[in-house]
Amino acid sequence: MDLYYRPGSAPCRAVIMTAKAIGIEFDKLIIINTRAGEQFQPEFLQLNPQHTIPTLLDGGFVLWESRAIMVYLAEQYGQATALYPQDIEARSLINQRLYFDMGTLYKSFADYYYPQIFQQQAPDVAQYAKIEAAFELLNGFLAERSYVAGESLTLADISILASVSTFDVAGFDVRRYGNVARWYELAQLNTPGWAANWAGCQEFQKYFQK
Repeated sequence: MDLYYRPGSAPCRAVIMTAKAIGIEFDKLIIINTRAGEQFQPEFLQLNPQHTIPTLLDGGFVLWESRAIMVYLAEQYGQATALYPQDIEARSLINQRLYFDMGTLYKSFADYYYPQIFQQQAPDVAQYAKIEAAFELLNGFLAERSYVAGESLTLADISILASVSTFDVAGFDVRRYGNVARWYELAQLNTPGWAANWAGCQEFQKYFQK
């Protein structure tokens, strides 16, 4: 089982942490340098015509989109894991939080920071407000529960942890949100693969030091 990835990428780090939490190892971790355009090489486009990372190759099966990969790993290799329990309501809440991360929280990061990093654009106040709104929502999700989808660590926490830690190294003060700050410390302590995630965050941090 091979993973095409980039260490600094939050979605890639979420997949790495998921594998650690389930207790599986990738046969190969293949770095794709997206800044150099390696995702457009013909052999990679054959695997993934959307040329995105992470991309998983498991035997003859190819899958991309980090949250889909996380669910696949849990269902294929961690059937008894509490990370993605069998209960339909519990799974549905986890799925909702995964979609929240993809479409609201991490999207707000990409929409605000990426134009500054990659196109040298000025900060957009309206996009920054969307980050704050996303964190207010996350803070509310955590008001009456220890983790983002219940009382134990799930795939939703892993995905959102990858995103929140990226905000952290970008300089956004995630600790302004009390429930998020409490969860952030808890998730760091209890998520297998946190050290690898943080190493990837520090790799990504270089873009904010320029």
